Amino acid sequence: MSALGLSFAKQLRASRTLGPMAKKLGQKYAQLAGWRAHGLRYDDILIEESASVQKALGRLSEREAYDRAYRLRVASMCAIAHQELPKAEQVKPEEDVRYLKPLVEEVEAEEAERSAFDHATRA
Repeated sequence: MSALGLSFAKQLRASRTLGPMAKKLGQKYAQLAGWRAHGLRYDDILIEESASVQKALGRLSEREAYDRAYRLRVASMCAIAHQELPKAEQVKPEEDVRYLKPLVEEVEAEEAERSAFDHATRA
């Protein structure tokens, strides 16, 4: 199973009836979950103990790694103080882009390819 978890996103987006409903539900969930109110992006809350996520974190640009560390520190301070960031400093939905997902998928594809070559037999 992928480090990103199970996803039905493609099937939901393809559905004319479920697509808009799922999008609204997802937006409401993101608002209620509160990671944006603490200054985090969605990929900041991925489980880091996964080997593929660890490798993907190592592939981040220096600037993105610094920004991630800063966001995690700010979120920790918000959690300790039991406060949310001011509205102007909270992450807006259009800023909440998946910066780590493409790298995790790339690492998992490389691991799958490596595994396929390791288990290949001669004809």
